[in-house]
Amino acid sequence: MGADLRRGGLPGGPDTAGTRPGAEPRPAGTPRIVGIVWGLLILNTLGSAGAKTIVPLPRSLIQMATMGALVAAFALALAVNLRLRIRASAYLFLLTLLLVPSVIASANLESGFGALFRCTRLALFIGTLWLLSRWWDGGLAFVRHHIRIYFAVLGSVAAGLVISPGAALPEIYGGRLVGALWPLTPPQIGQYAAVIIGLTMLLLLGRRTDRASAAVVIVPSLVLLALTHTRTATLGLIIGLALAIGSLILTSVAARRFFSWTVLCATVAAVGFSSALQAWFLRGQSQENFSNLTGRAKVWEALLAAPRTTADKVFGMGLGDKSFGGLPIDNSWLAVYHEQGLIGIALVAAIIIVLAGVALLRPPSLSRACAIFLISYCAIASYTEAGLGDASPYLLHLALAASLLAAPAEAAPLSTPESTPEAPRRRFPRWAQRSEVT
Repeated sequence: MGADLRRGGLPGGPDTAGTRPGAEPRPAGTPRIVGIVWGLLILNTLGSAGAKTIVPLPRSLIQMATMGALVAAFALALAVNLRLRIRASAYLFLLTLLLVPSVIASANLESGFGALFRCTRLALFIGTLWLLSRWWDGGLAFVRHHIRIYFAVLGSVAAGLVISPGAALPEIYGGRLVGALWPLTPPQIGQYAAVIIGLTMLLLLGRRTDRASAAVVIVPSLVLLALTHTRTATLGLIIGLALAIGSLILTSVAARRFFSWTVLCATVAAVGFSSALQAWFLRGQSQENFSNLTGRAKVWEALLAAPRTTADKVFGMGLGDKSFGGLPIDNSWLAVYHEQGLIGIALVAAIIIVLAGVALLRPPSLSRACAIFLISYCAIASYTEAGLGDASPYLLHLALAASLLAAPAEAAPLSTPESTPEAPRRRFPRWAQRSEVT
């Protein structure tokens, strides 16, 4: 019974036989192919632009690989869910509505035919998530897929660092870690490392993994995160973990103990290593450069000052490469405003608010804590990173949060009380019957 509760199941085990009256239909388990589909979605969102790799990879080849991964993911998800059984999801419904301003703005072709291509990509991405929603039951299966696949991506980054340290720590990026085998930027690597560190720590606190397995993931990921010098990912990890662990403090002794030790260690580090932490945080930048967020503020001011028609303000300019004037926007809200207009901003805000509201209404649990971490991380990163309005790792993080917040679906009954035949009366032999002779 204790093992079943630790796994999140019922004391009698999962009702996969469909014997519980009034239950809803659900699959007997999560097929392995679902993990492959999730991995293909992650591959699609890795992107094709970044640092120079050891072996030069043509951008067209990388785009073919990423887009091919999305098509394969959709085909596999459709093959494993031929009956198109889906689960209602406010997150996916709002994400589907986001397609409307995207298509309307992209149809004007102001951003070229690439905008329509990106709309098709977003539609396939959302369609694949709808097909996978059949297995969203509040369990941790997708969390484990998320950690394993992103850890494999970080493994390629570590391999590139070992093979060619010069290519992995180029001067053009200020000596920050990049992908030398696959073109990944420091913010991307920092994001992947921070997310799997946070999720693995929560699994460890929830006793869903052992210390050795957690250390294998957390320690190298922390090293890679430090080498990227990514401030957004570091702050997102710290604040997201604080909020997630805070949601477990009242119900978990391990969470209270971890929180206490973390506060103590953070205080000691702040006092003893303040100068080193400040140097790492500034990355050798001047105060002026740091105050305008490494030039981001100038791009944001130019974007907001650009003249726009009423239609451009409402629907946006169409899906693009998240840049303005040839420079990256690096802000999800401004990128959505530029490409999907005010309607897009309203829908993205609704996604964050709905997910956060559902998380707050759920009773304390490990799944809820993981969802709170992912939602808070994406909200924090949205200030200096783009991606909430298009197929991206951030939408996958939020999809994972939505799967964790989904109510468990129960199996359908094999028969109803009305259709159950009446049990035959038990017959006793004559010698066992009570005699009526007095």
